[in-house]
Amino acid sequence: MNEVNNKAKVRAFLAVDPPEAVRQGIAAVQNRLKKQLGASVRWVRPEGIHLTLKFFGDIALTDVETISATVREQIRGQGPLMLHVKKIGVFPNERRPRVIWLGIGGDVSLLVALQKKIDKALENFGFPRENRSFSPHLTLGRVKSPQGLNGLGKLIEESDDSAGEFSAAELILFKSDLRPDGAVYTKLEVFPFS
Repeated sequence: MNEVNNKAKVRAFLAVDPPEAVRQGIAAVQNRLKKQLGASVRWVRPEGIHLTLKFFGDIALTDVETISATVREQIRGQGPLMLHVKKIGVFPNERRPRVIWLGIGGDVSLLVALQKKIDKALENFGFPRENRSFSPHLTLGRVKSPQGLNGLGKLIEESDDSAGEFSAAELILFKSDLRPDGAVYTKLEVFPFS
């Protein structure tokens, strides 16, 4: 690799990629919310929704090898995780929502433990740990304006939405290219569980 390529940067994150059936369930929840809320929300395209375990931001291409080796080591012996996508929520709170999401149920404690283990191991290579505790979720949309969100609290309270369940059997290191019409994701590495 030449000097120029060694300094090239990629925007990267480590995630679980939901299967197509779950993406269809997510799209159905989004469509219902669009009709019920009528708010100014920038909805994430279902094909761009991932369960992110670690967001790296811009990293050098040479870091991909270090990250990959670390993740492989940390998932050794890890079996598939049964996850189900359910219940609408918001960050930071219902009074001032900025992000609308679907929560994750199932083997969440195992997923959280795996995320912490990977995060801690990567810290040894200069990738700082996340300050906030890991809260597994799938981002549905980002609120641009609070107008039209009056019924959001009631909608969350009464929500029993489910987008399906699946067996998470691998992690993926994605490259994210930001474009005017939305981000484009490319798989850099795939890390299958045992």
